[in-house]
Amino acid sequence: MSLSILGFALFAMPGFLGQLGGLPFLLLMFVVMYFLLIAPNQKKQKTWQAMLASLKAGDRVTTNGGIRGTIVSVKDDVLVIKTAPDGIKLEFAKSAVAAVTTDDAAPKA
Repeated sequence: MSLSILGFALFAMPGFLGQLGGLPFLLLMFVVMYFLLIAPNQKKQKTWQAMLASLKAGDRVTTNGGIRGTIVSVKDDVLVIKTAPDGIKLEFAKSAVAAVTTDDAAPKA
């Protein structure tokens, strides 16, 4: 008997190995998917929430739409952003902020 036929026969046989043969594989796949997909997204979500919670007036931000400006005021879930060069003030939801650039992290020209 070849080895592949023997392996197939073990899984096809009724009994403990035949009934639970695929269960360890499914559990292993779930664990791998958790560590590859779910855990990194949860970590990224937590850092983004912390960034939104620390927004303050004077921070330079970039929105999801690509608009860059400086925060003028922060309310509950609303930001007022002043854009350059015209100084136009726009109102955004906090969740629209994609990135924050403080004066410390600003590139020196």
